[in-house]
Amino acid sequence: MSSPDRLQNANPQLYGRTSEREVTPEELNEDVEDAIDAREIFDLVRSINDPEHPLTLEELNVIEQSRITVDEDNNHVSVEFTPTIPHCSMATLIGLSIRVKLLRALPTRFKVDVHITPGTHQSEHAVNKQLADKERVAAALENQHLLEVVNQCLSTRN
Repeated sequence: MSSPDRLQNANPQLYGRTSEREVTPEELNEDVEDAIDAREIFDLVRSINDPEHPLTLEELNVIEQSRITVDEDNNHVSVEFTPTIPHCSMATLIGLSIRVKLLRALPTRFKVDVHITPGTHQSEHAVNKQLADKERVAAALENQHLLEVVNQCLSTRN
């Protein structure tokens, strides 16, 4: 995490939180398998903490439900995220946090793609390449310090 005097985006624009999804009786029925949809993925990633601010990715509009697609038939989840500034050095860490959250939460049958919304970051291609490379992601998660930072992003704030 950056110190407050070195924030890249010291005054980010804040957005409202989406209301909680109403749980239906069908969803509570353990005998029925629920399909995974974009709202469920959004609910998993919306509360990820930003590495620089005491705010969530949803509050910073980095994550939006409209930029999530789920293809249940082909076991594929795609998440686009939008850094708050075009030169955000935390973009790879944010993407890695989203990927880790989904890999930990979803059944292993799902292929997870996490990438920057096209045209929103100066190093979009390089960041997307890193996030798509399974070996680079695995190597990053073997780095204890980096894993601790990711886990901080994924922890629940009081």
